Amino acid sequence: MKRGLPFGRALVLRLVTTGLPLLAVALTLALVPNVPLTAALGLTGAAAAIWIAGVLGVHRNAVQPLRTLASLLGGLRRGDYSMRSARARADDPLGLVMLEANALADTLTEQRIGALEATALLRKVMGEIDVAVFAFDEDACLRLVNRAGERLLGLPRERIERESASALGLAPLLEGPSPRVVDLAFPGASGRGELRRGTFRQNGRPHALLVVADVSRALRQEELAAWRSLVRVLSHEINNSLTPIASVAGSMRKLLDRNPRPADWNEDLQRGLELVEGRAGALRRFMAAYARLARLPPPMLKDVELEPLVVRVAALESRMKVEVERGPDVVVQGDADQLEQLFINLITNAVDAALPDGGRVVVGWLREGRAAIVRVQDEGEGLADTPNLFVPFFSTKPGGSGIGLALSRQIAESHGGSVVLHNREDARGAEALVRLPLA
Repeated sequence: MKRGLPFGRALVLRLVTTGLPLLAVALTLALVPNVPLTAALGLTGAAAAIWIAGVLGVHRNAVQPLRTLASLLGGLRRGDYSMRSARARADDPLGLVMLEANALADTLTEQRIGALEATALLRKVMGEIDVAVFAFDEDACLRLVNRAGERLLGLPRERIERESASALGLAPLLEGPSPRVVDLAFPGASGRGELRRGTFRQNGRPHALLVVADVSRALRQEELAAWRSLVRVLSHEINNSLTPIASVAGSMRKLLDRNPRPADWNEDLQRGLELVEGRAGALRRFMAAYARLARLPPPMLKDVELEPLVVRVAALESRMKVEVERGPDVVVQGDADQLEQLFINLITNAVDAALPDGGRVVVGWLREGRAAIVRVQDEGEGLADTPNLFVPFFSTKPGGSGIGLALSRQIAESHGGSVVLHNREDARGAEALVRLPLA
């Protein structure tokens, strides 16, 4: 494409070309007969002077605002948002351009202040969180690290920035699945850590974000809490059985040591042995229930149609008719046998609650986003001790094992779902909600 004249020169050329006819008219008038030569030259000179002054004035008035606009835009490009044009006005086309340029500068100033505040907040948050954060560029060189990352590597930021991931021992963490649990072997941490990885772009170039959280302490605390809970539960149940067994054994020993023995000593001995046998059986059943809770295998996930599964489980209840409110056709991802056990437990609990007062039990389901919600409603007395509902071996029912709800929640969570129990607000009784992911 042919390059034209600069704007200023082109404007002068157009003005000169436009004024030539006027100068020609002035020369023609000057050459009219009977006009003195001095008058002719004066007229021509005056016309030329006015013409030149007009050209220069128009050039200055047209070019100077454009230079001001160029300086303003150049300052914005360089990040200097302090410049403003004094010629901004809404009743003039050129002033309107300046007005918009000033408004652009104001907007960019506000955005820059907001970006600086957001960056300062981000750096503050990154500095305070106890999670190591690393950012690597496309060449796997470290570009950003927080204080937790410095502590993890045992080196200050100045020593590790721009180092490669392999030199820092972080290259294996940039590969493989995410999130996952990894073994940490760094100067600032050893044990197990949770790894999460993501990507972002800066200045149009791809970057990798690496987040490493040391979970060893949390896992140890959770393990300690679990062991304490286990010992407390086992101690309670074993003492409940051993105390009467020890008492009866002592009574039977005293009975056998008596001489002469009472006439009904045989019956007393028989009742004592039956009590020992009963308590031993209860303890055996308790340990079997605990083993069942601890040995739940991973689910074998397949496509499971929800309607026939719920209808089949509802029909297994023989003590009362369980009503089924059919919902949409839904296929979930799950283990049919384990899901059947989950719904059996919930329906059994609902029937136990509704039977004393002759209430109903209703089972239904619906679709909510990418999940299916199964609800089991009863018209019983409601839930009395909701904080302990899912505590293993806690039961408010006489003779209850206390593992049904704990097992149900374990099954639901192993399927990527959840179980929630609450008292109904619109009616008497309680409601169990089971959320399962769709296939």
